Amino acid sequence: MSTPPEQPSPTPAPRRRADAVRNRDLALDAAMALLAEPGATLTVEAIARRAGLGAATVVRAFGGKDALLDAAVARLLEPVVRRARDLLATTAPYRALRTFLRELITFQAAHHAINDQLAGLDLPATTALRAGLVGAVEEMLDGARRDGRVRADLDPALATTLIGTTALAVARAEPSSPGLVDAYLTVLLDGLDPRPSHGAAG
Repeated sequence: MSTPPEQPSPTPAPRRRADAVRNRDLALDAAMALLAEPGATLTVEAIARRAGLGAATVVRAFGGKDALLDAAVARLLEPVVRRARDLLATTAPYRALRTFLRELITFQAAHHAINDQLAGLDLPATTALRAGLVGAVEEMLDGARRDGRVRADLDPALATTLIGTTALAVARAEPSSPGLVDAYLTVLLDGLDPRPSHGAAG
């Protein structure tokens, strides 16, 4: 009686999963490192070279460049949104707003170039976190308005847009400096103050 030929043992699925997780982590770490470098180009090839992987492996790990960059930028934004929420929970709204805007400008100054490379990409996680960031600033403004620290005659959405766009403009300024940030915060918050300016004509 003959015995059936021995079949090759399949590669264990847990090993394949471990390799996929490792490759995903390497690609994500490489993307994060490039995000921190001014002027870096966020291509799949550049990320793969930094990770020591093939471009096809990087694409397979995430399903495409959009998903990879979405995961990397989301990881970058998560602590910023968490910081905003922590300030809301522990600090008076007006002080939270002033503190957070200073920190946000510092963050944007280091990473604003990323925005130019994300245009047109499908980034659902990043979009959700940006919405959370806007929502946190709106809550700070609402609380400061209730406390009488921010004027109530400005449309809340317009005030949030004004803050966001001007903060980004300051972050993009070259050279950026603490003095510029201080001047921006002083002018912005003075403009939001509901009390008449000391220098206003009677």
